[in-house]
Amino acid sequence: MKKILSNFKGTKNELIPILQKTQKKFGYISRRRLAQVATFLNITESTVYSVVTFYSQFYLTRQGKHKIRVCQGTACHVRGGAGIMQIVKNKIGIEPGETSPDYMFSLERVACLGSCALAPVMMVNDSVHGAMNRAKVDALIKELGKISGKSKSSGKKTSQRKTAGKKSPSARKAGK
Repeated sequence: MKKILSNFKGTKNELIPILQKTQKKFGYISRRRLAQVATFLNITESTVYSVVTFYSQFYLTRQGKHKIRVCQGTACHVRGGAGIMQIVKNKIGIEPGETSPDYMFSLERVACLGSCALAPVMMVNDSVHGAMNRAKVDALIKELGKISGKSKSSGKKTSQRKTAGKKSPSARKAGK
């Protein structure tokens, strides 16, 4: 964290760039790192927390190696997005907003991935996968398991939700 902070002057307008670099390096922003940022910028932890929980790009919990986002926007909904979400949930054993206990998968419901012509769409890490169906989901999850050296997640789920009772970032954006 010291290395990240050493690249900044400590002014309040550096909050988001500091959080972005922290997120990129560690994958999420822990309570300890949140407090370090607040101290460095001479602002309250609650101010940092409010920014972290406002923007969907930031996470307060560790994420899975493979972040799966399933589009539930209009085009994807009409072309079977809800069914794709159900298939993914059944295949990896977690609900949207959760991370598998082995930290292999995180699952998110998103309002739109901007690839409507390819609906239904899902995204794994930074790759968009279109015209999804059961066979494609099965093959993709199987391939991810091979890449990671595991077959399927199981066991206790770890929630990624930012705060209890609060809607997910994608749900907030969608107005759900």
